[in-house]
Amino acid sequence: MAGALAGLKIVDLTAVILGPYAMQLLGEQGADIVKIEPPEGEMLRYLGASRNNRGMGPLHLAVNRNKRSLSLDLKQPQARAALLKVIEGADAFVHALRPQAIAALGLDYESLRQVNPEIVYACAYGYGTDGPYADRPAYDDVIQAMCGVAALGGAQDGVPKYAPTIIADKTTGLTLAYGVLTGLIHKLRTGKGQKIEVPMFETMVQFLMVEHLNQRTFDPEHGSAGYGRMLAASRKPYRTKDGWICIMPYNDKHWTLFFELSGRADLAADPRFSDITQRTANIAALYDELEKIAPTRSTAEWLDMLQRAQIPCAPINALNDLLDDPHLKAVKMFTTVEHPTEGTIAAVRPPVSFSGTPSALHRHAPLVGEHSREILAEAGLPAEEIDRLVAARMVVQAENKP
Repeated sequence: MAGALAGLKIVDLTAVILGPYAMQLLGEQGADIVKIEPPEGEMLRYLGASRNNRGMGPLHLAVNRNKRSLSLDLKQPQARAALLKVIEGADAFVHALRPQAIAALGLDYESLRQVNPEIVYACAYGYGTDGPYADRPAYDDVIQAMCGVAALGGAQDGVPKYAPTIIADKTTGLTLAYGVLTGLIHKLRTGKGQKIEVPMFETMVQFLMVEHLNQRTFDPEHGSAGYGRMLAASRKPYRTKDGWICIMPYNDKHWTLFFELSGRADLAADPRFSDITQRTANIAALYDELEKIAPTRSTAEWLDMLQRAQIPCAPINALNDLLDDPHLKAVKMFTTVEHPTEGTIAAVRPPVSFSGTPSALHRHAPLVGEHSREILAEAGLPAEEIDRLVAARMVVQAENKP
């Protein structure tokens, strides 16, 4: 069964995680993602050890399935001309280069509109082009520092910390994916393309300030920014008799029942904790009490008691625990697939389910330039012209095809 985006072609000039993650999400639903790479392949290919072919590392395999690879030396005018032929027949073009870099390649929006007036042109930048930071380079750690993630990581002990995941890249990647989809829907309805900008800094500020704008929402302001529950020093995994646990009573019923089950009915009658407004105002004291209560039982005892009472709780899973989690096994979140050149590899399936257009593995993560000849032929380049470009190394075709 074809995916919902089958028939749409997206030319993808992105690299590392942000753009490739976004475009893989669209590829899962059937879009033809043409991944543009330099002759040596993009950097992400070489992060982590590969098995059979250099440049087929684990991060590349994780975010570049359901794509075709076209490898071009865009410093050469003939290679750029070949790319423009591909863009002529595309629905969207996506890049993650700074404005001056994409302009130097002659692939800015105004240039591509001359080639394909209906193109949906999406660009992911570090910072919005209208602001004073527009020309600054940006990477995940840089944006975590700028947007407040690092400071929030140190809210409890005063030592800033980066989140131990590339949260800015992946959150912006999700935003880029919905931006491209929105542009494609508009194009399908009206026949008109447009330029879409997705800046990392602004995306992450919006993401964080959903809850953390808080009392700065009002004019005049009622207090400072920051959601108190997130910043409470005692909001953390709690130590039990023999390990750690997440205990998270949420509503009035949860808290009253939790206090009763834990032998602290006196706290249920405490006016500081009587309803959600009072608990919010006294959140630090509330979590301090929870921290004292947790060591009175083992992790297993807490999980059994709280789950039976339907009070939100969870074990503290390590990454390796996820591979053996019974729920994730039941929903087949992790699977193994046979890659044509890399053998058996583990894969994580898309989390969203579609009853009519299910996500599917259409193509394995490609070798560098695995589909170069195929894509250029589809764009109308004669075979002899493709041969000439390959011979001159302006186009790279994978030597050890699957």
